[in-house]
Amino acid sequence: MKKNLNLYDKSNLRESILSIPQQFQNGFELTKNIKITDDFDKIMISGMGGSALPGDILRTYFNEPLTKNSTYAKIEVYQNRFYKLPAIAYKQCLNIICSYSGNTEETLSSLQEAIDNELSIVAISSGGKIEKICLENNIPHIKLTKPSDNFQPRMALGYFVSAIIQLLINSEKIDPAHKNNILESTQDLSEEIIQLEEQGKNLAKKLIGKTPIIYSSEKFKCLSLIWKIRFNENSKTPAFWNFFPELNHNEFVGFTNPQSEYFIIILKDILDDPRNLRRYDLTAKFLENKNIPTETINIPRGEMMYRIFSSLALSNWVSYYLALEYQTDPTPVKMVEEFKKELKELK
Repeated sequence: MKKNLNLYDKSNLRESILSIPQQFQNGFELTKNIKITDDFDKIMISGMGGSALPGDILRTYFNEPLTKNSTYAKIEVYQNRFYKLPAIAYKQCLNIICSYSGNTEETLSSLQEAIDNELSIVAISSGGKIEKICLENNIPHIKLTKPSDNFQPRMALGYFVSAIIQLLINSEKIDPAHKNNILESTQDLSEEIIQLEEQGKNLAKKLIGKTPIIYSSEKFKCLSLIWKIRFNENSKTPAFWNFFPELNHNEFVGFTNPQSEYFIIILKDILDDPRNLRRYDLTAKFLENKNIPTETINIPRGEMMYRIFSSLALSNWVSYYLALEYQTDPTPVKMVEEFKKELKELK
């Protein structure tokens, strides 16, 4: 990498990456006094872009029981990435409105629908229109920290996830042990995150000029999705994702006649079904026979939230250093902002 490439990181995204483990304690603290007394057995997380990703993570997280003997019912997590709420949002469901900016068009529409139909609502934002609407309608609102003016919603996952966990604990829907387990695992992540930086830098060099494709197990498909998004938003490059075993039944055949320079990243769950584990290595063998480079990365053992955020920490580093290799500022999402501006002018 050329000397002084870090000059392209004008908004200091590197510091945002390093601060993610500390976000959890902050999110727990911000939500300590908020409790929902309405009866609900499921949550609907309405959000777009980076503000939707907490839903993907929590769906994965809550699929793993805290303990086999837990007295708490399993919470069901649903997601809404549209202007209108799905039907399930009306059925004993807490609608969690997530928009880091507080001004996301689709999410504001879902919030208004929930208000008009007197549904159970709580909102999470750093301010914006959502905070104003909540104050006007006496709706519980969790106001997230905004470290800087250029801070991006995609980097706020720790705030969102811990805030929702604390909310569910306060509302007596999940075991309080979730909080302690997560704080312990994020302490481990704090110690590990700087060590992952060099691994991310080395992998970024291999990706120069190639289109990343990320594969994972079905269980961890949220990881391959977020890795893909990190390449899109940080590196400003196309990327794609899929999961085992489904990809072996269709997408796999597409590499018979590849039309681009691809690089496959396989996120390997070492605790996966043995039948699926065989697919990881055999898939890599078939792809390499087609002269398509692959790299297998083991998802570490440990508590579920640690496994998730350790993998995502590496995705942040890889995409960050790939942006620097492309002499690109990894923070702004100029095309998204320009698109929103023109979309607004069409109204």
